[in-house]
Amino acid sequence: MDDATHHAYMELALEEARIAASEGEVPVGAIVVDPDGTIIGRGRNHREAWQDPTAHAELLAMKEAAATLGSWRLVDCTTYVTLEPCPMCAGTMVNARLSQVVFGARDPKAGAIRSLFTLVEDERLNHRVEVVEGISAEECGAILTDFFRSIREGRIKKPDKSH
Repeated sequence: MDDATHHAYMELALEEARIAASEGEVPVGAIVVDPDGTIIGRGRNHREAWQDPTAHAELLAMKEAAATLGSWRLVDCTTYVTLEPCPMCAGTMVNARLSQVVFGARDPKAGAIRSLFTLVEDERLNHRVEVVEGISAEECGAILTDFFRSIREGRIKKPDKSH
């Protein structure tokens, strides 16, 4: 896919991230696209609302995509996600046989695709995922920076961690 197409799909992932922010969740959004360019999965963070450590945007999008396809194998599919996936999400991408992941901003604290690890391209694993990084990176990073600034300034209530 060309850059314009990647940016158009990333904008849809950013829409999911904006909704997550409005719900008090860390603003990460994801979509999964099939080989024909049809969106078959959408996701945004729900960790706080669901109190579920696995409720990451890309996992939820891939879960919906698998349900749509009727198969856990996401062969020839692409996941667009606003933030570089963590080890859990990157491992799921490998296990799902995802063909490509496109992400916006790097995650220097938990990124498992470029920042800390190169998990999806590790030759020791049974499958590798093609990586495209940096699509709408500034906007993807800005939504996170703004969200955490708003929490520090008290404009957004800090998620309740007492559950």
